[in-house]
Amino acid sequence: MIRIGKISYWHVHADEYTEQAVRNPSTELTAIWDENPIRGKTKAEEYKVPYYESLDEMLARDDIDAVIVDAPTNLHHEVMIKAARAGKHIFTEKVVAPTNKEVTEIIAAIKEAGVKFTVSLPRLYAGYTRSIEKVIREGSLGKLTLARVRLSHNGATADWLPPHFYSKEQCGGGALIDLGCHPMYLVRLFLGMPESVSANFGYVTRKEVEDNAVAVLRYPEGALGIVEAGFVNSHSPFSIELHGTEGTLLFGFPHEVPVMRTNSGSKNWVELEVDAPLPVAFDQWVGHIQNGTEAVDNVALAADLTRLMEASTRSVAEGRPIRIDELA
Repeated sequence: MIRIGKISYWHVHADEYTEQAVRNPSTELTAIWDENPIRGKTKAEEYKVPYYESLDEMLARDDIDAVIVDAPTNLHHEVMIKAARAGKHIFTEKVVAPTNKEVTEIIAAIKEAGVKFTVSLPRLYAGYTRSIEKVIREGSLGKLTLARVRLSHNGATADWLPPHFYSKEQCGGGALIDLGCHPMYLVRLFLGMPESVSANFGYVTRKEVEDNAVAVLRYPEGALGIVEAGFVNSHSPFSIELHGTEGTLLFGFPHEVPVMRTNSGSKNWVELEVDAPLPVAFDQWVGHIQNGTEAVDNVALAADLTRLMEASTRSVAEGRPIRIDELA
């Protein structure tokens, strides 16, 4: 049995990952620490496990094998390096860290400690993503020239996101670094790493962080990736567009079914079969711990996600495109 300590309930998905730990037959929740003691004690009572006032004390326990990290993004560097050095396997919410320097240091500490690390990138393992990857591999669309992925909800306009999600200090940003992670890692998956990133932020609800965002990824051979995210839209479907020299694939307009039209195929749009999803990232992490394997692709994509987010936020701050090779 893998015994898990929970680090913080700051993130909106923290309870979801706790439930995954409770449901998985190979894991059990055994302890909780939270930077907010009142919240942590409340959750410890709810899940009937001990609450630790000190993170160091919790990490020092031999009867804790692993941790789930849902702390504020600006604490990730500190708590994950502590957890790695304490020999604890780590599962965490995206993004791993706000900057390339921090994510590089976190991953280095994890490798040095020899613990297993996995990041929650849920749409990576969805059936529709697997189907789209298959189309790309087969070359049916020809050379890809544009990928656009959009994800938006009304968390700011309907006021259901927690107030701390608008803290620039804690989050490192707003709609893009939170919800925009999913479009960003999917565009990265479809097109690879770009040469540079340009971004623009909107502040519809006048929060400290952006609630409306677009990032454009530019590639050396002319392809473009477009990442869109927002907290200010009530009925904006999650959508994917892939355009190539020989065809186009669409998903989510508005139904979550991929359709494709190519020069060599039917003149009409053809609906594609959706593959079965892969196990969720948490269950994959458990498998890596049990089998001594590594989440190589997951960690690489998560590291690239941080780089793309840092480039985006710097682009807005500096008013110019940011080359990936500029990052520290």
